[in-house]
Amino acid sequence: METPRYPIPAQTTRVELRIVNSRFIATAGEARTVEEAKAFIDAIREEFHDATHNVYAYRVGYGATVTEGMSDDGEPAGTAGRPALTVLRGADLGDVVVVVTRYFGGTKLGTGGLVRAYTESVQAVLEAMPRTMRIERRQARIVLPYSLYEPVKRLVEAQGGTVASEDFGAEVTLVVVFAIDQIDAFQSALRELSAGQLSAEWQKVEE
Repeated sequence: METPRYPIPAQTTRVELRIVNSRFIATAGEARTVEEAKAFIDAIREEFHDATHNVYAYRVGYGATVTEGMSDDGEPAGTAGRPALTVLRGADLGDVVVVVTRYFGGTKLGTGGLVRAYTESVQAVLEAMPRTMRIERRQARIVLPYSLYEPVKRLVEAQGGTVASEDFGAEVTLVVVFAIDQIDAFQSALRELSAGQLSAEWQKVEE
């Protein structure tokens, strides 16, 4: 089942920590697809092409439908990507990607030190990053007589939807957009308003 609303990053955010002479630069942002996550990671890798490591983790989706990925990028197995992903899992965020760039400062941190450093870096950037809500929406095309044009428009507004387009021919065609958790209430109200004459078929809104 799709989650209609969930928190996501509002903007790309970066913080830098210095831990035992190493620089850890954490950059986090939004990724709606795995492809977007990989593009984000590639952009950071290009920006910090001279870094010792560019460790990443991402979670695309939210709730029961999540695709995850991570990489230690040359750090000892389990000391970098997994701690980063663990922080993301506990953050109550969807569609999020983080890259932690490390410039080695000459002092080895050891396995436990690396886990702490990458954990703290991701925690710091998520704490600094503003959030917003992703609202899954659907659109529907409704063909109606002119006599119902104004009543239906008022109904759409009252139910929290928007009219994306209007076409006036022999009848009026409206394209309406609703958050998916508002659709059932609108459908019921539309049937009642039109005495069962009108219905809507919904499809995903391409954003």
